[in-house]
Amino acid sequence: MEDVPRTVQKRIESYLKPHRAALIIGPRRVGKTVLMARILRDWKGQTLLLNGEDYDTHALLEQRSAAGYRRLLEGVTLFALDEAQNVPDVGAKLKLMTDEVPRVSILATGSSSFDLTQKAGEPLVGRSRSFHLFPFTQRELDARENPLETRRNLEDRLIYGSYPEAALMERNGDRAAYLRDLVNSYLLKDILSFEGLRNSLKLQNLLRLVAFQMGNEVSYDELGRQLGLSKNTVEKYLGLLADVFVVYRLGAYSGNLRKEVVKSCKWYFWDNGVRNALIGDFRPLALRQDGGCLWESYLLGERIKDSCHRGQGLEYYFWRTYDGQEIDLIETGDGAMRAFEFKWGEKRIPKVPPAFGSAYPGADFTAVSPENYLEFIL
Repeated sequence: MEDVPRTVQKRIESYLKPHRAALIIGPRRVGKTVLMARILRDWKGQTLLLNGEDYDTHALLEQRSAAGYRRLLEGVTLFALDEAQNVPDVGAKLKLMTDEVPRVSILATGSSSFDLTQKAGEPLVGRSRSFHLFPFTQRELDARENPLETRRNLEDRLIYGSYPEAALMERNGDRAAYLRDLVNSYLLKDILSFEGLRNSLKLQNLLRLVAFQMGNEVSYDELGRQLGLSKNTVEKYLGLLADVFVVYRLGAYSGNLRKEVVKSCKWYFWDNGVRNALIGDFRPLALRQDGGCLWESYLLGERIKDSCHRGQGLEYYFWRTYDGQEIDLIETGDGAMRAFEFKWGEKRIPKVPPAFGSAYPGADFTAVSPENYLEFIL
């Protein structure tokens, strides 16, 4: 991962000032520790790095006193705490450091949003900012690929995703083995340690159902019936899976046009490799029926990850009417609306759905295909 710069690094470095805490959150194995090491390496000043999974760190930080933290951080201008969510009362401790230790900036990482932002976020209101880190984006991989290599690697991205270690492997067999291990050993580790949840089989079955329905509108009632769970439990589990950055929700856009679907939603995986590991399918695109689904998921993920890494603050939806007119992605922000339709393996250029064109005449509309997709994701 050393030769792939991360887009979010400069934003984090510009935020780090005395009496501030930058929180890097994201799924396991996406390179948070590597990014922290790069920031520490480039920092102009004395640094201190501690690991929140180390009991010596817990002992060092146990006595919450301003005098003790000033002694610990004497001369330090950047204090870094990896896996910070494992430190008891981490939010209150980081708050005391930001308030009472002069000249020190704080950098912390955590592998889930409910672990780090809920434990650290409330005490640090006004003193911290969260920065999300995801699997590689194509913008980041551009540092080690030329345009021809990027196009040659497209099918691998659709099938094996962009988790850093997998993306940098040479053999697809190694990638598949890595992703299976990621799913089996790490994927549910955070969520099963939260609120005493122990039903890993139900969670895995829920994820598999969502994986097979990716790109389609999801019924919580139907998922619940198939799993023997209540609608509310399904919603809760999906919310927790979103908190550990396994999946994300895409809601329906509506400007109050009567024919628009407003309450529906779709669920996508942040990484196609994780999705394919869950369903046990790493076959080439020529041998499978879900190429269009993988294409849609890849483009959505690339667009949203890159926007988040760059701090653009855009919002994303799909659009559909009850009579079947639909658009894959609606992007809003900065007073503008952009609509995108994703096409894989089709020669026909789609037109703007009549209901959408009539309701939103000022919106841009673009069809994204393998011929022009780099303009969309870069």
